[in-house]
Amino acid sequence: MERATVQENKLFIDDYEIAVVYFRFGYMPQQYKSEKEWETRLLLEKSLAIKCPSIPYHLAGTKKVQQELSRPGTLERFQKLFPDPVASMQKIRDTFAGLYTLDLGEDGDKTVTMAMENPDKYVLKPQREGGGNNIFGKDIVTTLEEIGQDIRRSEYILMDRVRPAVIPNYQVRHGSPVELMDMVSELGVYGVVISKGKEVLYNSNAGHLLRTKSINFDDGGVAAGAAVLDSPYLL
Repeated sequence: MERATVQENKLFIDDYEIAVVYFRFGYMPQQYKSEKEWETRLLLEKSLAIKCPSIPYHLAGTKKVQQELSRPGTLERFQKLFPDPVASMQKIRDTFAGLYTLDLGEDGDKTVTMAMENPDKYVLKPQREGGGNNIFGKDIVTTLEEIGQDIRRSEYILMDRVRPAVIPNYQVRHGSPVELMDMVSELGVYGVVISKGKEVLYNSNAGHLLRTKSINFDDGGVAAGAAVLDSPYLL
């Protein structure tokens, strides 16, 4: 980013104004190894270029924010944004799995007890993206025992484990034999939001992505090499 400058809030690289900044890097804390990386992120955020995602949307997608939104009364802070607040809040809550805090304190200690007593019921999630980071089963117990009462515990949340339907399917992957196997799928729905401060300029559905993997994998998406792209069969 040595060639990047901001002039009158416009982002330039060399003599070209940059309209959109798309992040393929910068989602994990260890990727900010020095002040130089933080300064670069700040430079981008202060410009008028559209950030995908911007800092607010980046934070809104984290596991911790999702868990905080599931707390009773938190989601209702935004009900004035909906024409039918009660029905809208219920529809949103119906999409939530159980999400539980691991912050140090009484609530977090209760969550630890739940996880230790029945680890196969839950998933331990760090604030990471990209697949391959979640912790399952007996590894949950090992991780929580190792962390103990250290502040690192608050870097995780606990979530009810989702058990999708198991369906026989074929996986086509370069270099691997094509064979029938038991698989599970995850449907991701995309949206586009463009805002200027608190003013929403554009908000629309933008399609979907279906990822399918063998039941032998607990975690991992397409980028992690565990899943493949799939197409839903619409009835």
